[in-house]
Amino acid sequence: MARTLAFAASAALLIALAPAALAKGKGAGHGASAHTPGHMMQAYGSVRGSPGASGYAPGHLKKRFGSVRGHPGASGYAPGHRFR
Repeated sequence: MARTLAFAASAALLIALAPAALAKGKGAGHGASAHTPGHMMQAYGSVRGSPGASGYAPGHLKKRFGSVRGHPGASGYAPGHRFR
């Protein structure tokens, strides 16, 4: 009985902690959220001529640098598509 209870408790703990471990990604600051316009503005400051973080919006980056090869429109600059 005690073995079954210990096994069930360890399995429940493993299941409960798995999403947190997977969500962390490759380490602090290396996920897609580190490349959002707000995070980029905090790291590098505002883009000249654009108030706040809007200068780092995918559409603004596409306008400044052109499309990313293999990605339609501004999607190559989307936080989830960058640095793959």
